Amino acid sequence: MSLKERLMDDLKTSMKEKQTLRKNTITMLRSRIKQYEVDNRLSADDELIMQMIQKEIKERNDTLEALAGSDRAELIDDTKLEIQYLSEYLPKQLSNEELAQIVDIIATEVNATSMKDMGNMMKVAKEKCGSRVDAKRLSEAVKAKLSSL
Repeated sequence: MSLKERLMDDLKTSMKEKQTLRKNTITMLRSRIKQYEVDNRLSADDELIMQMIQKEIKERNDTLEALAGSDRAELIDDTKLEIQYLSEYLPKQLSNEELAQIVDIIATEVNATSMKDMGNMMKVAKEKCGSRVDAKRLSEAVKAKLSSL
């Protein structure tokens, strides 16, 4: 089952079960996908949808940082729930240990010797890791590896 089909099924389920926040989150994501398809005149595949989901999660994490220390507890809780709902559509995320192992292998493959190799390592790492790690964590792992060389 494609992600689009799964999103549609989950939307129907959330409507039946009157899960308003979940329904709104899925509807928002589906509208982003549809807008992309219309703007670019192509059909979004699962990989592209996962990238969109990661972007949505990043935006919500930024919102949480902005709301930190405010009296908006309900909004903070809703934002955390949205992140949880969106995360259900992503593959299992890499642990820090798995990520470190992959970065070590990539450093060997590209013969990385200094921070100048960051771009090359990030390119290969993005190909290998895909949607299993967000770009910020990936960048931090690559920087840590390069600074230890």
